[in-house]
Amino acid sequence: MIDFADLTTPLVADACVRLDVPLRVAPAGVRPVVPGTGLAGPVRPARHYGSVDVFLEAYRDARPGDVLVIDNGGRADEACIGDLTVLEAAASGLAGLVVWGLHRDTAELVQIGVPVFSYGALPAGPLRADEREPEALRSARFGAHRVGADDVVFADDDGVLFVAADRAGEVLDTARAIRATEREQARRIRAGETLAQQTRFADYLARRAADPRYTFRNHLRRVGGAIEE
Repeated sequence: MIDFADLTTPLVADACVRLDVPLRVAPAGVRPVVPGTGLAGPVRPARHYGSVDVFLEAYRDARPGDVLVIDNGGRADEACIGDLTVLEAAASGLAGLVVWGLHRDTAELVQIGVPVFSYGALPAGPLRADEREPEALRSARFGAHRVGADDVVFADDDGVLFVAADRAGEVLDTARAIRATEREQARRIRAGETLAQQTRFADYLARRAADPRYTFRNHLRRVGGAIEE
């Protein structure tokens, strides 16, 4: 079980940067069907070729809590999943679906309640039947990235990103530490201590004047801030 409920994808992204974990962010625009939804789980990859059979096959080997990550090439001319696909995912124990493409049956998906992320809705389903690749159920492309069962997906209103499963624990721990620092910084701003004061910005400017190579990110790490990762 991946505990993502108290975190966000920006925090996970910042943690990846801090830990030097490859930052694999999905293309911008993938959003939840129901705003405010968060989702995390092991990737169950599937490539779409025009038929739902590949999804039904993926469900057969899915583990409870898996997230079906669908590679539909980011197509804008067809919706590759709908209410029946999502109902079957729920019956198979999946935690949700993340689509590099479009969905349909929006009203039904809202009622079903299983988290679904996509570029948006389109009434038309696929009219094609392309040749299936050997990698159909072993990996999925998602923008510039290729993901598989050794990855974890995180998704919320800010977007989608992927982390290698063997690094997910330390990434989440670091994300929580960053969140704690940011919450304390926010509390201090509300109490009247500006962010510039907290980060000793005047000191940063003086140091940068003496050494142009001294970056604000270096400075934040020195003073313990958490704005830029």
